Amino acid sequence: MIRVTPDIAVHERDIQEHFIRATGPGGQNVNKVSTAVQLRYDVVGADLPDDVRQRLMRLAGRRLTRDGVLVIEARRFRTRERNREDARERLVALVRRAAQAPRPRRATKPSLASKTRQAEAKRRRARLKQNRGPVRDNDV
Repeated sequence: MIRVTPDIAVHERDIQEHFIRATGPGGQNVNKVSTAVQLRYDVVGADLPDDVRQRLMRLAGRRLTRDGVLVIEARRFRTRERNREDARERLVALVRRAAQAPRPRRATKPSLASKTRQAEAKRRRARLKQNRGPVRDNDV
């Protein structure tokens, strides 16, 4: 069990890890050794509060499959162990972000001074545009 917050934990049984070959440079070793990890976390079947589950699914974006499985691929490091740790750390960070409820927006009103400044700026701009009109014969 991986503790995310004092109330929320990610169970090992909900995590599946598959080791795959990493892409990119690495010489002959990259073609022989499966060091990259593909971590799969079943969000729908996980033991998470409903609000956290909904936020996690929204945060996951394209990493979430149609079945509600979160897929994280880690291939940053050369060893299986470091890539495995990296994938788990990224999962915990994502769940931790989903556990934080968004702050409610507090409506504010513009101050009288800002309204006055805006009105004055509009008057100034209108006058400027008015003066750009075509030149009439009697003006010359």
